Amino acid sequence: MALVASYRGKRILLTGDTGFKGSWLATWLLHYGADVIGFALPPTASTDNYVVSGLATRYEHIDGDVRDHARLARLIAERQPEIVFHLAAQSLVLEGYAAPRETFDTNIMGTINVLDAARTSASVRAVIVVSSDKCYAGHHEVAAYRETDPMGGLDPYSASKGAAELAVAAMRHSYFRGESTAAVATARAGNVIGGGDWAKHRIVPDSIRALRDGVPITVRNPLAVRPWQHVLDALHGYLVLGARLLTDRDRFASGWNFGPT
Repeated sequence: MALVASYRGKRILLTGDTGFKGSWLATWLLHYGADVIGFALPPTASTDNYVVSGLATRYEHIDGDVRDHARLARLIAERQPEIVFHLAAQSLVLEGYAAPRETFDTNIMGTINVLDAARTSASVRAVIVVSSDKCYAGHHEVAAYRETDPMGGLDPYSASKGAAELAVAAMRHSYFRGESTAAVATARAGNVIGGGDWAKHRIVPDSIRALRDGVPITVRNPLAVRPWQHVLDALHGYLVLGARLLTDRDRFASGWNFGPT
């Protein structure tokens, strides 16, 4: 599939563009010739990929919070994007324990706000909600998760992602069923690694910081097994999914897993 043709000249709203995944996705979309509009909280450090890549001067970015429904709805009504990639989220498990209210509010209501704004838009043709494999109930010891496995989560972050998936399914069934409405899908990826990720409580950034500071590397869960994948592999999957939504909504408007093989 010629992904370039799917995105060249398209107006795309990208929430969470100042984050790790979001900044790389913005870079990729710009390379494809897309008209990108970013909506997110400001970057938090000079080492953030968004800052290092100089993205602030390459497209229109608007500081904002997806919990602000009125502002988000105005943005979509005024800018009229054709495709929405929703990446804005509270993305850390340990931060979910420290700030459960903000985690649930951002990950659930932030997602609902995006979809509620998109459902009344005549311009939006596809919405890709970036989720997580933490949305599933329980943990598989051998087999990989299947998209039909039940949603759940026993910590605030995981539960917020499971609840957001249920909310997306309900919104899709209720408001995004006709050909004149947007096609809506969720993308459930596992742990990603790559340049520009300086988040706390992630093994690669934590290890790099430890080496820089000359202190021992701490491995919090040495017996845990994680399905690591490079950030660009996950983003390529999101881009393919978005392109498929434009051409075959009946097959692709649902939840999809993205992981290493």
